Amino acid sequence: MRWEGSLAGFVSNDHTLEAADILAYFVRRWSVETTFGLVRAHLGVETQRQWSDKAISRTTPVLLGLFTLVTLMAQGLSQQDLLRSQSSTWYVKAYPTFSDALACVRRYFWQRMYFQTSGLEADVVKLPLNQFQLWENALVWAA
Repeated sequence: MRWEGSLAGFVSNDHTLEAADILAYFVRRWSVETTFGLVRAHLGVETQRQWSDKAISRTTPVLLGLFTLVTLMAQGLSQQDLLRSQSSTWYVKAYPTFSDALACVRRYFWQRMYFQTSGLEADVVKLPLNQFQLWENALVWAA
């Protein structure tokens, strides 16, 4: 018999599990692996610059907590129809990615807390609103 491609299997050290149970455990584990991959890629887990194990042990839970907060805030923004995806003509997304969520959460904070443009009756105009929005859009995706 000849096999095309690779052969993969799912195994467990619990001999009482049925094959469907082993597969169900694997499927549940997938969301955890995806979370770790996103936290590595976007928040710097495993690329931390600390030298001691204690420092890494302290910062990793904080970064996972940050991931959770961004995800929950993005869910809230999505319910308000404020979650936007960055796309282009050659790359259209069906759903927002974590990068999109992070950018939208940044924009939400920036618009409500720190950055304001001049009022309509101001003597000195700091930056026209349309130019400010262009800069803001570029920065939320770049940060």
